[in-house]
Amino acid sequence: MCSDTVARRVLLAVLAHPDDESFGMGGTLALYAQRGVDVYLICATRGEAGMMAPEFLKGFDSAAQRREHELRCAAEKLGLKDVFFLDYRDSGMPGSPDNEHPMALCKAPLEDVSGQIVHFIRTLRPQVVVTFDPIGGYRHPDHIAIHNATVHAFHAAGDPQQFPSDQAPYQPQKLYFHTISRRFLRLAVRAMPLFGKDPRKWGQNQDIDLTTLAAEDFPVHAVIDYRAVRERKMDAATCHASQGGSAMINGLMGWVIRMAGSKETFMQAYPPPRPRTRVRDLFEGIH
Repeated sequence: MCSDTVARRVLLAVLAHPDDESFGMGGTLALYAQRGVDVYLICATRGEAGMMAPEFLKGFDSAAQRREHELRCAAEKLGLKDVFFLDYRDSGMPGSPDNEHPMALCKAPLEDVSGQIVHFIRTLRPQVVVTFDPIGGYRHPDHIAIHNATVHAFHAAGDPQQFPSDQAPYQPQKLYFHTISRRFLRLAVRAMPLFGKDPRKWGQNQDIDLTTLAAEDFPVHAVIDYRAVRERKMDAATCHASQGGSAMINGLMGWVIRMAGSKETFMQAYPPPRPRTRVRDLFEGIH
């Protein structure tokens, strides 16, 4: 894909916690890495608020250190070029005491978070930037915060009047939001009771209500078929053992992945998509 006569292709993912990259858009990240694209990840926190069984802390000073280790394992499996942390703290789910920590991402000023992302955009010069959808996938306050900061940074990075520095302004060409396929989310909501699971209590901490997420809808403008690297996504997910990676892959998550045909879906945020846009390559139209 890349050559001396073609500009180096760069994809930047901006996410909130370790495991977001693997449990979410991991297939897409692995696919582009395999194709020779330089794929980078910005992770805003180290997942400090995630619950963790004591056995996973053996050999680590903290949950954050363990989860950073898991993320670096997953990044290697996915083929990422590098991972950068913004050093905010995991805010936890809405209403949790972690929301009030002074370093919680959800409390950080938008300009502060955006300014850091602008720095990386101007340094890495990605043509394509990807992040969460407007509700952060499942309404996690950190996902929503990093979505808002990424959108702001995407449009500010090319403006020399915003976040002035010794870096040259740089404007990426495309911005995408990763979306959960509503078709398969609704299928999962119907199927979970058959497995003895409550769709209103999903996730490691059983604090996600899938029924309310299934009622949301976002347009799909890009469908990425990652069958060629499906095992890489699975392997990356298992790196996140403290977050139930193996169990999720071998359980309902794995079933949903198989039923979805190893495809990940994205909403095009910029440039505004034409009616009935549906592409199979996030770099389509990139010059």
